[in-house]
Amino acid sequence: MVETLSIAVIGAPGVGKTSIIRQFIYNDFSEVYTPTRTRYVYRPSVILNVKQYAFDILPIFGSLCVCSGGVRNANAYILVYDICCVESFEYVKMIRQQIMEHREGSSSEVPILVVGSKRDLQRQRFTPRRAVSVLVKKTWKCGYVECSAKFNWHVVLLFKELLGIAVGRGMKQNHTPGIRLQGALQRNRCTVM
Repeated sequence: MVETLSIAVIGAPGVGKTSIIRQFIYNDFSEVYTPTRTRYVYRPSVILNVKQYAFDILPIFGSLCVCSGGVRNANAYILVYDICCVESFEYVKMIRQQIMEHREGSSSEVPILVVGSKRDLQRQRFTPRRAVSVLVKKTWKCGYVECSAKFNWHVVLLFKELLGIAVGRGMKQNHTPGIRLQGALQRNRCTVM
């Protein structure tokens, strides 16, 4: 049996949610920004410590309601902001607060990973990395990773980190038959972490 982790990837428009996902699954990056307009669930599989896991990754687009289906039913959250845009971080703060309020009581058990995207634009960042890292890790009690989808820096690491948090917190047991791995985006492809 393969455990499945349903992941909602949330962030302001243009922060790189889809680019991060596409880099993780396809090792692909496009310089052209195309806003996500349709709901699509990415279904890669990974191996971590000789155990297989399936991911259902849903990038959230448009206006967000934390009580909507894909967000409400997620087992884990990746909250993405652009390290060069303070407004995108404010959006992440608001979404995290909504998740905490909506999940009532169980929110401390829900894995949340905050991701600073566009690390390749380090010189244009709005605040020092350490200040954000301390806030997220110490105050919010969430994981934190910075990455660049453009250069594939820490993209696999962020999914490995999220899976580690989920397993550490007793990942919700969603078992699916092993054959489901063959339904991943690229047949017979899986990422070893």
